[in-house]
Amino acid sequence: MEWKGLSDNPCNLCPRECMVNRRNGQIGFCRMDDQIFLARAALHMWEEPCISGQHGSGTVFFSGCNLRCVYCQNFEISSGKRGKQVSVERLSEIFLELQKKGAANINLVTPDHYVEKAAKAVLMARRDGLAVPVVYNGSGYEKREVIKNLQGIVDIFLTDFKYIDGEISQRYSGAADYPEIAKEALAEMVKITGEPVFDEDGMMQSGVIVRHLLLPGHKKNAKDVIRYVYEAYGDKIYISLLNQYTPFEQLKGNAEFGELGRKVTRREYEAVVDFAILLGVTNAFIQEGDTAKDSFIPEFNYEGI
Repeated sequence: MEWKGLSDNPCNLCPRECMVNRRNGQIGFCRMDDQIFLARAALHMWEEPCISGQHGSGTVFFSGCNLRCVYCQNFEISSGKRGKQVSVERLSEIFLELQKKGAANINLVTPDHYVEKAAKAVLMARRDGLAVPVVYNGSGYEKREVIKNLQGIVDIFLTDFKYIDGEISQRYSGAADYPEIAKEALAEMVKITGEPVFDEDGMMQSGVIVRHLLLPGHKKNAKDVIRYVYEAYGDKIYISLLNQYTPFEQLKGNAEFGELGRKVTRREYEAVVDFAILLGVTNAFIQEGDTAKDSFIPEFNYEGI
């Protein structure tokens, strides 16, 4: 398949455009070369209801990340410290094995830096009987050209929209251009999928879900993200408001990022939810109870690989 000017040699697949030769073993900003590394492939019950359903989403966690937020809950794998190498052929087999286990979909978690190989594996699996939807579960920091190439391959985009403020995105993710990149990528996602489609059991078959993780002390950023997304797309997308931010030990008492060393308060989260309701948002998912627990983070033990 042709990726129209996008390549991993030198690598310009993501907005970082670090231009290293990953095929020769050089490591990109994502901390990975061009070989596929996975940390887990298993049924996952903790996604949105229309993604996990009763049987679970077939999540495939890729190692490495092109964003690497300072608060990342999956830091073990986003930093490239955990992962088992697989071939494109094996990745295709994993998709089919998850379908056989009853997965509602195949959920590609942070596949940006392996996007071409992941797409090839999807097409290979479809030739061999893959029939469930494919979910692209990313950070929102993807090139519009990459998303455009996924038409006919990805059915659902489960995408983050982390920041609308470039200063915040620079501080926490080293990406001052995140807001504009995310806007362009989201526009292409909606163009590809159109209106959301669900089956008779309420499971999403195609469409876009925009996630926003509320960070402690950043209600304004959250409200501005919600306002932008809703005013731009209305009911063409679903918004998922997350309160599960988990402060890890390395952030508690950290001199540089001390403001991230606590959980989000109930009052903060309720204020953001109330804002969304007043704005008119109806296609939304909210979280209840104490979701900011380590137990909600999957164990990256190479299950299913």
